[in-house]
Amino acid sequence: MSDAAQPTAAEVRAAAEAVKTALDRHLAAVERRSGEDDPAVYEAFNQLAAAAEAYDELLYDRYDEVTPFEIPGADDTLPPYTGPEEPSALSVLIRRDYAVAEPQRLMAQARRIEAADDEAEVGADVAGTVHGALGILFGEFEADEIASRHKEFGLEEGDSTLWVTAADESAEPGEWLEAPFDEVDPQQVVCRFDVSAVFDDEFDEDDEDDDEVAELEEDLDADLPVDEEDDGEPERLRADR
Repeated sequence: MSDAAQPTAAEVRAAAEAVKTALDRHLAAVERRSGEDDPAVYEAFNQLAAAAEAYDELLYDRYDEVTPFEIPGADDTLPPYTGPEEPSALSVLIRRDYAVAEPQRLMAQARRIEAADDEAEVGADVAGTVHGALGILFGEFEADEIASRHKEFGLEEGDSTLWVTAADESAEPGEWLEAPFDEVDPQQVVCRFDVSAVFDDEFDEDDEDDDEVAELEEDLDADLPVDEEDDGEPERLRADR
């Protein structure tokens, strides 16, 4: 970046002051919160995140430095809740992704179900295709049972999410069945729970770091001199500073 395009020191200072102001506003909103999902707290959080991101960018552009903290941006959170404070009805929306890892296992399980069904059409062999086997499987078992036994059915778990949305009143019977997910309002979401391999990868990276440290310690122990009078246990050398 050229000097002409760099932010001025005054601009960086102003961004820092904006972060301080946003911090004060966020703390004040938290202290005055009316409940767990107070929209004022969400708004103050998003303002703080935006101010911190702007300051971090200007600081880097001007001084090639970064802040020692990271605040998730507004895009990483749900929008402020605007639903009823005391919902009288709710909807639970669930999405679970699976990969058909073992088609033969899936179809074999479907054939067992088909064979035990007295009303199954003779000679139809619906379970002979993946499409037909899935229909039999999900027609026989509830979604939660399939989730707990997915490996048994030849399926591999992908991402999943569960949203709890609030409403003032229950929907009329059959009102939304034709398009059940078309009118989901993110601002009516009370809470959500996500499961993804992405989170597992983050933990795996931490575990790999721990393994590397353990390997280095083992190598160090192997190179250290052994005190023969101390039952062969390695004696660590310490350098005074």
